[in-house]
Amino acid sequence: MELKRSKYIEKQLLGLGKTSRAQLAAVLRQSNGTVSPATAAQALSLSSTAAAKLLSAWTTQGWMQRVKRGIYVPIALESETSDAALEDSWVIAEAAFAPCYISGWSAAEHWGLTEQVFRTVVVSTVRRPRDRDPTLGGISFRLRTVNEKELFGLKTIWRSRMRVNVSDPSRTMVDLMSDPSLGGGLRSAVDMLQNYLASAEHRDIGKLIAYTQTIGVGSVFKRIGFLLARYAPEEHKAIELCAQSLTKGYTQLDPATPGTKFDANWRLAMPPSWKQP
Repeated sequence: MELKRSKYIEKQLLGLGKTSRAQLAAVLRQSNGTVSPATAAQALSLSSTAAAKLLSAWTTQGWMQRVKRGIYVPIALESETSDAALEDSWVIAEAAFAPCYISGWSAAEHWGLTEQVFRTVVVSTVRRPRDRDPTLGGISFRLRTVNEKELFGLKTIWRSRMRVNVSDPSRTMVDLMSDPSLGGGLRSAVDMLQNYLASAEHRDIGKLIAYTQTIGVGSVFKRIGFLLARYAPEEHKAIELCAQSLTKGYTQLDPATPGTKFDANWRLAMPPSWKQP
């Protein structure tokens, strides 16, 4: 990886003056996939103002791309334009939205729990951004705000030289059952759950229920209990634990489609299109 990075830096510097080559090389060596004025200032022993001006100049020259205020990435040589989509969206997510983790359909894709290809990256963050569907560097993100206490059930993945958190398979399922739209809608989320249940590598019902109990949201107990009863009826203990944790009132099985039928056992309002087993 380091050899590949060194060759990339060497090529990236062609066409720059001697001083600029040395400066850019120093900054890239210290970066972890993204560059900030603080990174450049430290690498070059410059003031924050001078470093920001230098990054701005490199952006104008096409060597850097500004994806958000204070966040830059080097432009790959093969990119024909300076606004080409970034190679690793997870690095940008970590730099722009931390504390956060990759979740929803993006996590499901990572764990091989869906064959669908999603162009938008789902990020759960403790931040409360005004724009929950930003586009940075040509990449679309969907942001979901969570409490700091919800930063659990995560795996650390190395991208470039940055540590990025992604929800593990069981936590991914809990998030999907909390908000099915994070999976592209109920049908898609249920398909991902079925793939999880069929996976010898990722299925962990004990962890699934433990995470659900930690979240402590009644709607999640209802959806998971109902779907386990349908697709994994042998999981008697898990189903019973969900049944014991039901909240009062009815919850929409599919928040996007008002239910017209009702399941009294799980206190779920079922959409018209939902077929009985």
